[in-house]
Amino acid sequence: MKRESLFPNLGIGLGLRAPHYSHIAQSKPKLGWFEAISENYMGLSELGSGHPLKVLESVRKDYDIVLHGVSLSFGSTDELNLPYLKKLKELADRIQPKWISDHLCWTGVDGENVHDLLPLPFTKEAINLLVERIRKVQDFLGQRILLENVSSYITFKHSEMTEWEFLSEISSLTDCGILLDVNNIYVNSVNHKFDPIAYLKSLPRERIGQIHLAGHSRQGEILVDTHDTPVCDEVWDLFRIALKLFGSVSTMVEWDDKIPDFERLKSEADKAEQILNQETEVAHEQRSLLA
Repeated sequence: MKRESLFPNLGIGLGLRAPHYSHIAQSKPKLGWFEAISENYMGLSELGSGHPLKVLESVRKDYDIVLHGVSLSFGSTDELNLPYLKKLKELADRIQPKWISDHLCWTGVDGENVHDLLPLPFTKEAINLLVERIRKVQDFLGQRILLENVSSYITFKHSEMTEWEFLSEISSLTDCGILLDVNNIYVNSVNHKFDPIAYLKSLPRERIGQIHLAGHSRQGEILVDTHDTPVCDEVWDLFRIALKLFGSVSTMVEWDDKIPDFERLKSEADKAEQILNQETEVAHEQRSLLA
């Protein structure tokens, strides 16, 4: 029997973005939750009704919130950024998110942040570094976190395993969850020539706590995770396979550049919900036939 996820299913959500603050406050759209970028709200005090932290607290009254960061830089050899962690914990204590997530990557070294999610070599040495740092962060925050697989445009010759083996091993050794970015799997499968379905089939069901869907762009022979277009058909197909493998998982659509009006974004979330409901119904019918 497949083990259930360690994380609750919140349904379909969207990213909380500044262009949509007013619409969300006025219309209170039908959604399960919002994902807030941690750095946009950390270390702030209330400065008025339009201030980001005030907005987040207001949204928190009507929706579940998860926090998603881009700066923990687990793969760096720098010391963990304690001031950053303190601000993150203060925000989490205040907002009480359902969970906190970040990326399985590094973002800089020697105190320099390149503001990009840089890929890691898939080696045992890298795993040892990551496991120690992830455990320290989880101990400091007092909770299990989720780590997201990132898009990449290069590979390392000295990698000793596949990306999915690397991700699975780290999640097992640290007891963390996985934020499964289906678009990133598709982007990487094209860029690095692997089977995305084999990737999905290798992952531990109980560790999948959240799914990201997003759009990408083509630049020459590679795909780039730009988050500025609708979700493509190939990613929707992978999403269906992920639901078959992992069951209903909290899912959101990311759209972070060339951000459309809220109703256009909501239509992407509605499509995700339709697919989730279809797969749930099929799974129910299959269980009924086996009963």
